[in-house]
Amino acid sequence: MNIPRSSFPRIVIIGGGFGGIALAQRLSRKEVQVVLLDKNNYHCFQPLLYQVSTGGLEPDSIAYPLRKVLIGYDNFFFRLAEVLEIEPENKLLNTSIGTLSYDYLVVATGSETNFYGNTELEQNGMAMKTIPQSLNLRSLILENFEQALLTDDYHERDALMNFVIVGGGPTGVELAGALAEIKKGILPKDYPDLDTRRATINLIQSGDRILNAMSGQASKKAEDFLEKLGVQVWKGVRVTGYDGKTVTTRTDLTFESATLVWAAGVKGATVAGLDVKELLTTGSRLAVNEFNQVVGYPEIFAIGDVACMQTDERPNGHPMMAQPAIQQGRQLGENLVRLIEKKPLKPFDYTDKGSMATVGRNKAVCDLEHLKFQGVFAWFVWMFVHLFFLIGFRNRVVVFVNWVYNYIKFDREARLIIRPYKRDYSQFKD
Repeated sequence: MNIPRSSFPRIVIIGGGFGGIALAQRLSRKEVQVVLLDKNNYHCFQPLLYQVSTGGLEPDSIAYPLRKVLIGYDNFFFRLAEVLEIEPENKLLNTSIGTLSYDYLVVATGSETNFYGNTELEQNGMAMKTIPQSLNLRSLILENFEQALLTDDYHERDALMNFVIVGGGPTGVELAGALAEIKKGILPKDYPDLDTRRATINLIQSGDRILNAMSGQASKKAEDFLEKLGVQVWKGVRVTGYDGKTVTTRTDLTFESATLVWAAGVKGATVAGLDVKELLTTGSRLAVNEFNQVVGYPEIFAIGDVACMQTDERPNGHPMMAQPAIQQGRQLGENLVRLIEKKPLKPFDYTDKGSMATVGRNKAVCDLEHLKFQGVFAWFVWMFVHLFFLIGFRNRVVVFVNWVYNYIKFDREARLIIRPYKRDYSQFKD
């Protein structure tokens, strides 16, 4: 990999997400050599992926070059590579571009979509965890409406304009709200020769309420917002299959749809070599102690979504969101320096800063530690928080300008089929 030898300890970070970047920044100007590995050369701001999928933002607005994060840092190196396997006994990484030794290893690979072993859903449904997946979904949504213009079959046309979103968490709720606003304000102008009133958005949740990680007050208000936007919210319904045409459930309820978006769960993105059963907890997350050390491997650490730090208060670990990853990355940066200096490590203490979700224009719900509110003010708070955590001044400006423009014009300019997503529509003629 052409990484120079150094007298400093080598710390290898796998993954340039929220946790990996927070750790890299905390280690800047320390007497260590840091190597950051990622299969992409950019950091993706995942909370806004749904806006890429619905044409509200272009992908470069929520992506930031990883090399730019490391500019000005001595003894920092980035390599574009996919880690294939970890050899803990030899302190080696096998990657797509060669092998690399380490003194300390940090796994910050994040999470990936969890289809719970259902291969049919995985093959025919649409995930939304990466920028390429979001672009595929954007193309499919637009292509479905283009195809709906070309058919005289009412059944086929309805299926093409019927959207099924599985999962009532923040991702599903925000995507459903965005699609509902597109139906209301944009489709009638783009497709005047198509009866877009027949377009339907279905949000399916297996539990008894949406946003079940938030307060009951936020859940109820979000559901009210969605129903006012015309979204059909189905609770207590578990999806069992999707063949590309028909969505089946555990009951006799079915949906004819050309688009199923799977937002019903995630799991840790583990790496071979540390994916043995003894190290994994529920959700394929690596079991770590209070210092984020992988159990049984004092030189290997895991942070963020891929790490599960089980405590009496949090038997399932910390929530798989940005804040735990950022806080763990910062804490681990201090602990690695203390470890090298042979000082005692400090246990991780998570500060819950709350959670929020937007449902659409002037509609959001926000749960803080001592305050819960919904509506317009929550929507402004949601926008401010997301702008604050975006990396890069340009990205903040571009996203803010896009939001202001979309708000004033009630439009989404990025309705572009840049990379067509091919789907066989012949089955809908049956």
